[in-house]
Amino acid sequence: MSRFIAVTGASAGIGKATAQRFAEHGDTVLLIARREKRLAEVVQEIESSVPGADVQPLALDMSDPGSADVLRDRVRATGRPVDALLCCAGAVPPSGDTDGGGMESVLKEWQDAYTANVLTSVVAVESVTPLMADGGSIVLYSSVAAYRGSGGTGGYGAAKAALHSYVHLLATNLGPRDINANAIAPGYVAGTDLFGDGLPAARENKLVRQTVLGRAGAPTDIAELGFYLCSPPGGYITSQILQVNGGMNHGV
Repeated sequence: MSRFIAVTGASAGIGKATAQRFAEHGDTVLLIARREKRLAEVVQEIESSVPGADVQPLALDMSDPGSADVLRDRVRATGRPVDALLCCAGAVPPSGDTDGGGMESVLKEWQDAYTANVLTSVVAVESVTPLMADGGSIVLYSSVAAYRGSGGTGGYGAAKAALHSYVHLLATNLGPRDINANAIAPGYVAGTDLFGDGLPAARENKLVRQTVLGRAGAPTDIAELGFYLCSPPGGYITSQILQVNGGMNHGV
């Protein structure tokens, strides 16, 4: 039976791969992202590769509180409850004080990191949960940076760590409705827009060497776990932070 799935950050990388994975299962997928043109291209790509795919674009910036009303109205218009919400939206802001801006620059980096990586999930979750089906699923997207820091961008790892507390709260509050809530914390995943034009080769090679599998992750690696957590076999998994990083952190 077709489910109704909402995916934020669906215009690229992990979000795009996640949307495609559910479309391949025959689910109706609402793709949410800021870039309308890129979103339309992704819808076309999925429809081309998945015959009969039911994928619907919705251009929204989920860090804007006003997006909550738009999203709720769109869901209500379908006449269907949301079976799963996967919050893939996120970004790494530029490091603070790189331009000599002092404390204002540092604070802006931290605020931008929180807005892009926490508020995008909070706005989506708080707007959708009243419209979710009992027995549904929520998946948030953290990062290995929540465990080990994020290089020159201090705010990014801290913001991702904030999602861990939030997912435990959601699991507790939504458990009586049989809604499971988990977070996925990927390591380095190649083929995403998270790092803009990409990592320098030396930095990329260093991250790959830190894995025990000796390779970068792929968006499909992460999408498959998100799909499983929203499936009946994954329904008893809740309030967990699941690391997918090729053994980079050895589960710590």
